[in-house]
Amino acid sequence: MFLGSGSAFTVGADNFQSNMLLINEQNQKLLIDCGTDIRLSLYAVGLSYLDITDIYISHQHSDHIGGLEYIAFSSLFDPRCNKPNLYLSKDIASDLWDRSLSGGLRSIDGDITSLESYFQVNKIENNGHFDWGGLQLNLVKVVHVNNGYFLMPSYGLFFEANGIKVFLSTDTKFCFNYIGEFYERADIIFHDCETSHYQTPVHAGYKELVTLPARIKNKMWLYGYQPGALPDAKQDGFRGFVKRGQTFEFSPQNLD
Repeated sequence: MFLGSGSAFTVGADNFQSNMLLINEQNQKLLIDCGTDIRLSLYAVGLSYLDITDIYISHQHSDHIGGLEYIAFSSLFDPRCNKPNLYLSKDIASDLWDRSLSGGLRSIDGDITSLESYFQVNKIENNGHFDWGGLQLNLVKVVHVNNGYFLMPSYGLFFEANGIKVFLSTDTKFCFNYIGEFYERADIIFHDCETSHYQTPVHAGYKELVTLPARIKNKMWLYGYQPGALPDAKQDGFRGFVKRGQTFEFSPQNLD
């Protein structure tokens, strides 16, 4: 379920940031990224922090982590909650606390805290995976921001559910040579896509993605786009643009 399908700076109640829920047959929910508008996007589908027991973080931009303070404080001080499980790559974990969350979360009345004060932290090794809800979710390193010295850690996900292989890009540049193998292996692809007239260099743009082979485009859904008029993605060979609240059931009959 896409709680939102917009870009980082999407505004208004018609769309939210591209955070998602992966829901299994037991109704367990894995929140994939937790951006600044997560309170609103959860509320829009009748949910709240009470429903969030498991979180995956792909990288440290605020549309992916900006709602963690809300989840952390709300869960810590609500006796109905256990610490949520937090899954993230090992190279993100320390920076997430030291550079992003500690400013607001480090001090509570009578104590100094750490990331582990709020979450059950599961650090994933290089080229690793984590198990959740009967699924094995494999981290895929993507090229999102290159600052000239190193790549900002950022990870998509590749997993198989009911025999359907799924690739979720999270945020990445257009790098077919780098992650093309996952395009080929997947049965369905969810890919971030800039549609802005003034494209940034850190996301795949529509004009780039449209150059992909037809065999790739016809299994690709696009999300993370800017407000405004959208190209005719279906006419160009894609599955379409994801809409806020849209859900996908992973079964062979639903791929047609």
